[in-house]
Amino acid sequence: MAKKIQAVRGMRDILPDQTPLWQFVENTVRRVFQSYAYREIRTPIPEMTELFKRSIGEVTDIVEKEMYTFEDRNGDSLTLRPEGTAGCVRACMENGLLHNQVQRLWYLGPMFRHERPQKGRYRQFQQIGLETYGMSGPDIDLEVILVTARLWRELGIPGLELQINTLGTPEERKAYRSRLVDYLQAHRDELDDDSLRRLESNPLRILDSKNPDMASLIAGAPSLMDDLGEESRAHFEVITRGLKAAGVEYVVNTRLVRGLDYYSRTVFEWITDLLGAQGTVCAGGRYDGLVEQLGGRATPAIGFGMGVDRVVAVLEELDQQNSDGDPHAYLVLAGEQVQGPGMVLAESLRNALPG
Repeated sequence: MAKKIQAVRGMRDILPDQTPLWQFVENTVRRVFQSYAYREIRTPIPEMTELFKRSIGEVTDIVEKEMYTFEDRNGDSLTLRPEGTAGCVRACMENGLLHNQVQRLWYLGPMFRHERPQKGRYRQFQQIGLETYGMSGPDIDLEVILVTARLWRELGIPGLELQINTLGTPEERKAYRSRLVDYLQAHRDELDDDSLRRLESNPLRILDSKNPDMASLIAGAPSLMDDLGEESRAHFEVITRGLKAAGVEYVVNTRLVRGLDYYSRTVFEWITDLLGAQGTVCAGGRYDGLVEQLGGRATPAIGFGMGVDRVVAVLEELDQQNSDGDPHAYLVLAGEQVQGPGMVLAESLRNALPG
């Protein structure tokens, strides 16, 4: 008997009775983003592998362990996109959208990471991303976070916790890195294997460890806040004051560093306790150095990514229903003579629907 063909492990079908909730999320996102004058961009699913090595960082888990990478028939190394920011930057550079311009962009599509599947984490997952370019002030950082806060209100999701932090400038991080490495070296015997590997290449990533055995060690690490200059402090204070003025509650988490190498200054995450270990439903931050890192002119930028699978899972946990796909009317056609007129009547009802 031939082996039964099933979906690839970690990838799943979204069935017709599930899609109305997905459409509700996607339509809400479109409406909210448009209200802030963000425009949609669509980029290819496969990109050159080098794009992610140069943007995400070769010593990150994503590049080292999780990417779907293959050679095409020309011998080029291609990768199914594991996140959306790098491809968006590449598209903007290639199509001349950055120099002396301001851009507000968003996208929606599948991303791919070879992780261990569990609730809220799949190897093919749907992500919505928002990116801005050409604005360096804290006002755009605040706007981006306020966009996410409005999304939760429009979607009817209460109880998400906003965690924010600042990573300062590259120069400030360099000073902090030295102090952090000294501290970690003094506790080297308490580091797990991943942390030992990152100690020389990217020690800040150790602060992002999810290993509970290292929680007390991380809690005792030096704070980056102590190395911030006046400008970085002022930038962060504008954001926190703005959030308070807008009535958005937040927690400053000085251990929040995010998992990608390209972040600087503002970083943030929205957290839920409804999905177990996969508690982050939306995360992002400022990445002023990425465009230059990929060969373009230095361009200020900030954005976020939102996992649609996790947002839908939260809505399901809240038992939110959506009836967009339900019929508005039923016609009962009794007998052959009324079949034709009945179909015409059904079409006239459809013609009367708005939009």
